Amino acid sequence: MSDLLSPQDIIGAGLCIGCGSCVAQAAAPTVRMAFDRYGQLKPLGPAAWQQAASEGFTRTCPFSPAAPNEDELAARFGAPAQRTALLGSFEKAYVGHVAEADFRPQGSSGGLVTWVATELLRQGFIDGVAHVVAAENPAAEGRFFRYRLARTEAEVRAGAKSRYYPIELSEVLQAIRATPGRYAVVGLPCFIKAVQLLRREDPVLRERIAFTLGLFCGHLKSARFAESFAWQLHAPLGQVQQVEYREKLPDRPANWYRAQLTLRDGRQLSRDWWHLADGDWGAGFYMNSACNFCDDVVAETADIAFGDAWVEPYSADGRGTNVVIVRSPLVQQLVASAIRASRLALAEVDAEFVEQTQAAGFRQRREGLAYRLTWARRGRVRPRKRVAPSAALPRHRKLIYRLRAFIAVASHRVFWIARVGRRPALFLGWARAVLAVYHGVAYHQGKVGEMWARWKGLGK
Repeated sequence: MSDLLSPQDIIGAGLCIGCGSCVAQAAAPTVRMAFDRYGQLKPLGPAAWQQAASEGFTRTCPFSPAAPNEDELAARFGAPAQRTALLGSFEKAYVGHVAEADFRPQGSSGGLVTWVATELLRQGFIDGVAHVVAAENPAAEGRFFRYRLARTEAEVRAGAKSRYYPIELSEVLQAIRATPGRYAVVGLPCFIKAVQLLRREDPVLRERIAFTLGLFCGHLKSARFAESFAWQLHAPLGQVQQVEYREKLPDRPANWYRAQLTLRDGRQLSRDWWHLADGDWGAGFYMNSACNFCDDVVAETADIAFGDAWVEPYSADGRGTNVVIVRSPLVQQLVASAIRASRLALAEVDAEFVEQTQAAGFRQRREGLAYRLTWARRGRVRPRKRVAPSAALPRHRKLIYRLRAFIAVASHRVFWIARVGRRPALFLGWARAVLAVYHGVAYHQGKVGEMWARWKGLGK
């Protein structure tokens, strides 16, 4: 059997993240990205293209076992000032927020992503930014968000806020290839990896994509998450004009997420995530199956990466706080200059602090990944990760990872059945029941761990 892979091989193995890299390389106009029945983006084209194995695809798909891994791609930064197994190579790490203008209140956390993209544009390092914005007409476009090239500060700032929604790069990469200039790309870890892999193969993209801005990631949701908001807020999906996943309320802790829908008639409907049937992020509702085989939480191949500071006292600050990892020496100079000018309110932190802010994500992507790699796999493609397969875990940890995987797979299928049958209550009832089981297992594990720690303490 050939070692070369086709798009169908990756899709069949449950490893397609829907980034659009393969479609960006396709010459045929009949090849495009489209939503499948579960609300996930997948490449769609003639059978001959879907099944055609090639060296180019094998080397550039971010989940291809033959593609360079994150450590190999990060070697482009040269000799790093610091390096850890979880964060990769980097110059410095910070915690804080933007101090100038209204970047912070307009962003989902501390406003750093939008500020860095804007600053690169202001200083003439780039001519445009590839980032995610809300669709102008969701009903006509068939989606709530998409990638776009921004060429002005106003356009860049229109892309602020978090988007837990499937998006893809094919159109914007084709636009970059067709239009001379220098660009920055903002994206999730796997999307930035896809960009770096394409840059290795394509000299035009290598020249034109000058900077990459990465976003820390827990996992990628399907489009059904937004649709579930509409179900639970009793809003007809066709009347939803805008989806906001994290409505910012400065008088509440930043980690108290609140979803908000804006309807076409101007009405706004909101609900806290903990009152949603599927509002526990860690349970894995609507998770793309490829996310179960990702080992990069902090966008290790990006020039600079951003996340939320999920530790106290920052998580209690409703104004929002970023944790930032800078890998590019040039971007480090830009950030350091802004700190000296009091434009950025950032304090330097060590690797341990950053790892603590993303502790749950690292457990899922390292400890959990090691366990998942021991499971039986469908398809002939076997993931090649930087984590060795291992089932050496306590029974309760194994059960939690099994439950998450079950919820991820079953939520797609149960939602599809409820959607086809126009019975939202079917899915919502199932979601509440399975979440109660998940919480019961997680709570039990926590209590057992606490009792064991106390027992060990008494024995000392």
